[in-house]
Amino acid sequence: MDYSNLFKNIPEAIVVLSPEYKILEASDRYLQVTMRKREQIVGLHFLLEAYPDKEHSYEDNPVRKVLDKARQTKQTQYLDVIRYDLSRPEEEGGGYDTRYWEAAHTPVLDDEGNVEYLIQRTSDVTEREVAKMALSESEEKFRFMAEAMPQLVFTTDAAGKLIYLNQRWTKLTGVPVKELLDLDWKQVTHPDDLPVAEAKWQEAFSNGTEMQLEYRLREKDGNYRWYLCRALPMTDEAGNIIMWVGSSTDIHNTRRMVQELLEANEQMAHLGDQVQAAYTQAENERKTMERLIMQAPAMFCILKGPEHRFELVNKLYQQQLFPNREILNRTVAEALPEVIEQGFIQLLDNVYNTGKEFVAEEVLIKLDRRNTGELEDVYVTFIYQPLYDETEQVTGILAFVFEVTQQVLYKKKLQGLGQA
Repeated sequence: MDYSNLFKNIPEAIVVLSPEYKILEASDRYLQVTMRKREQIVGLHFLLEAYPDKEHSYEDNPVRKVLDKARQTKQTQYLDVIRYDLSRPEEEGGGYDTRYWEAAHTPVLDDEGNVEYLIQRTSDVTEREVAKMALSESEEKFRFMAEAMPQLVFTTDAAGKLIYLNQRWTKLTGVPVKELLDLDWKQVTHPDDLPVAEAKWQEAFSNGTEMQLEYRLREKDGNYRWYLCRALPMTDEAGNIIMWVGSSTDIHNTRRMVQELLEANEQMAHLGDQVQAAYTQAENERKTMERLIMQAPAMFCILKGPEHRFELVNKLYQQQLFPNREILNRTVAEALPEVIEQGFIQLLDNVYNTGKEFVAEEVLIKLDRRNTGELEDVYVTFIYQPLYDETEQVTGILAFVFEVTQQVLYKKKLQGLGQA
């Protein structure tokens, strides 16, 4: 049997070294992975000549340390995942390829028990590690957005167990997030709202559909405030639910305004038949406004660079503000020319240049929402929050938008009725 040919064709990346770390032989798979030819490396020192480390000295080289340990202990030693860049051959452009590796180093002993050879079995895990880093970066982006959002954000596992809460929960309840995760969510929910909340969650879990409810949460001072909670299931490629993502928006003041309107309408009803028509109209308007309030839309987008280019736009932002307009990957000036003269570009420039957050409530903006050329009056409450890179330089702006057009219009109506 031709053992030499057999070794060369082993479908593993294997290199054989002398005790002095000279390369004696390598499998074809090893040569392919490391972008070398056999005649280029056989006889060379493994670390000093064939595969020098551009990040570490020979004394600090992590591969050398593992080889030394394998030689000294005469036992297989494993190398955890490390980044070890390979120099590319000149005919392939030179430079370095970023690579991540795992390796096992096995000593081969002679009849007297001395190390005769060292075998390194190498695995190129670059693709796996790059994917892990990309996933980690994606998770960090989600965490940043969740912490920056002016809402109570939470996630649960598929069974409904809490696995994440943003810091706004601690600001509300006064309880650290870690402790809140261990608590039953029922303990911070108003007892009167529990039956409806449990029924809504059970229905959502059973059907795998969106959950929405209004409930009261206990604040750190012991008082309760009304919140609108919405949760959506996240599924894998097979359609199986893997987690739930949700948020709770403070609607306490809007509910109080609705209640004031209800009380005003009840007082008007006592005036008799002569005001029945006015009462009916007010009641219909109240129901319209209440339906809008129940939706409590939360919209956000990310604007990148000094030109404020739409990098990310969520579904509510697109559907509710610009349903007939393509805005993704366009600058604000390109996508929304009508806002230029209204001063919004200057506001964005100021946030980007100064790094200072900007908050505005119930601001009038004229938008061509239907992309017909006709401008509509839209009232919004919005937050512009700067985004930073690792050097603390502003790279973009995170914008949260809440449309409050109906609330503003009804405030004006209430003021007209002398009820505000």
